[in-house]
Amino acid sequence: MALMANLYVGASGLRTSQNALNTTAHNMSNLDTEGYTRQQVLLGTSEYTTLSVNPESVSNKQIGHGVYYSKVRQVRDDFLDKTYRRESGRSAFYQVSCETMEEAETLLGELDGVSFQESFDDLWTSVQELAKDPGNAITQGMLVQYASIFLTRATSVYEGLQNYQNNLNTQIKQTVDKINSYGEQLVLLNEQIQRIECAGIEKANDLRDTRNAILDELATYANISYKEAADTTVSVQIEGTDFVKGENCYKIGLQTDEMTGFYTPFWYINAKMSYDENGKKVYDIEGAEVFDLQKEISSDNNTDIGSLKSMLLARGDHYATYEDLEDEDYYNTNIAQSVLMNLEAEFDQLIHLVTTKMNEVLREDFRAEEDRENSWELFVEIADNGGKFSVGNIQVNPELLQEPSLLSFRKKDEEIDQEKADALKAVFSAEEYTLNPNVKKKTTLEEYYEDLVAQVANSGYVYRGIYENQEVTVSSALSAREQVVGVSSDEELTNMIMYQNAYNAASRYINVVDEMLEHIISTLAV
Repeated sequence: MALMANLYVGASGLRTSQNALNTTAHNMSNLDTEGYTRQQVLLGTSEYTTLSVNPESVSNKQIGHGVYYSKVRQVRDDFLDKTYRRESGRSAFYQVSCETMEEAETLLGELDGVSFQESFDDLWTSVQELAKDPGNAITQGMLVQYASIFLTRATSVYEGLQNYQNNLNTQIKQTVDKINSYGEQLVLLNEQIQRIECAGIEKANDLRDTRNAILDELATYANISYKEAADTTVSVQIEGTDFVKGENCYKIGLQTDEMTGFYTPFWYINAKMSYDENGKKVYDIEGAEVFDLQKEISSDNNTDIGSLKSMLLARGDHYATYEDLEDEDYYNTNIAQSVLMNLEAEFDQLIHLVTTKMNEVLREDFRAEEDRENSWELFVEIADNGGKFSVGNIQVNPELLQEPSLLSFRKKDEEIDQEKADALKAVFSAEEYTLNPNVKKKTTLEEYYEDLVAQVANSGYVYRGIYENQEVTVSSALSAREQVVGVSSDEELTNMIMYQNAYNAASRYINVVDEMLEHIISTLAV
């Protein structure tokens, strides 16, 4: 009887060693598979059979049935997972900010090989030349010509900023679609994993790898928190609101602004739904927004995590103009944290100041009433907007384009109007302008654009530094995690030799038992 039982011991050794070898081979075959988690074999002792019970003995008389393949577990560290995901989300946030500043630098620095700075300098030069000889038709023509080029390139820069806002808007929609898609996949994976593991016999490790890879991706888009329940399902929250819970995925919706087409992410479950006269669903998203964009961006408060939030901040909620700089509280609440809106407003303010200040001089308000009939405004609105000169709605006076000599700079008595020419020159050198309400340094129009470019360059340098430092942090967190979850070829080869030797030993064990049984049967037969 004991020898027959020993056959079970040997057979369990063969079976367990073979399964362990399969697991090791699976690890080796996924050595370079991204997102794969190393699997570790756990072996257990089979139940004993009690042959007799003797209360006077130290232990009962028992016989074992060998080893069994207990389970295969993933080797992961939850702390390292959370650290990596948080830092990768922060890195994605600053990557968007960095790329936005680089795009802004490109728009300001080069347009088809010619920088906006050149057109501004040409306009300033034409004003200086005009001041030297105000009555010269050539210098007057140069002023009109360079003013037209100045507006053309200013419009190109501003439209470039608007186009980049629209590009970010498209990316926001794509990102929200991806997040919702990942949510649906998580629900499906939760169901599949639960179905496989409900009996407690097998672990759905490859499915768990897929689920963990999705959590890694989600962490780059938004600030997430997650928890695995006892029933093996993972619940996920985005910005503190349930996103995936049990069998439900609470999707993110997109509210479209009728004026700009800009998207605002919101939670369907938190929004108030109604129907319009056409039976179409309408959502009131007040209080249902996914992100509170008025919160201060801070690593201490974890408000700088996720590319989606960074795109929303960079894009802003409208096309900004100089009017957004007029109220300090409004500026700090709605404009200051948006890279593109801040730049648009400051750039538009430059164009607004140049055009309105030059027009003020050319209107000759400071001259005698009888000399004002020859006044011509250099810039006019394309469409009447109450005199609010803003990029895209300004053009050079069409009559001056046809006949620049209308800027005669002569008084009624035919005397050269040097006073007006000098006043026009003084517009660029008056030190009375600031970039935005938070900047206290007064600057001239001549220096305004240089300060604007310097501000963009400095902000870009700061974001680039933060992003590069964050990439180092992410790399360190990933390396620490890979030391735990990654497959080591040396370790797996060692395990493979160990399990192969165990398989060979079990085989030899069975051979010995077989020979003993054969010997006993042969002897008894005689």
